[in-house]
Amino acid sequence: QVQLVESGGGLVQPGGSLRLSCAASGNIFAIYSMGWYRQAPGKQRELVASITGTSSTNYADSVKGRFTISRDNAKNTVYLQMNGLKPEDTGVYYCNGHIEMATGTGGYYWGQGTQVTVSS
Repeated sequence: QVQLVESGGGLVQPGGSLRLSCAASGNIFAIYSMGWYRQAPGKQRELVASITGTSSTNYADSVKGRFTISRDNAKNTVYLQMNGLKPEDTGVYYCNGHIEMATGTGGYYWGQGTQVTVSS
């Protein structure tokens, strides 16, 4: 069993910063790519940023230059540093991980989500 637990969401004023964390736990053998997605009310879930096992990164055009994704392999944790937040960044942020378990099985796993609200 694999669990992804996000933290770090909250209410912030426009222009502010937040740092999200997502920790994976369980009988993990390897974590390959990890990513952050967000879903605004009434909209589809979209990819915000992703990072491969070798730390290559990819960002949505809307967050390039403002958000930074990183990972700590020793802690099985991925981070999303969000600077220069805008009201349109508001939504529920979900962590996703491509994980192989020690049993040899695996797949893509989701966290429960953390709310980010950007408002004055």
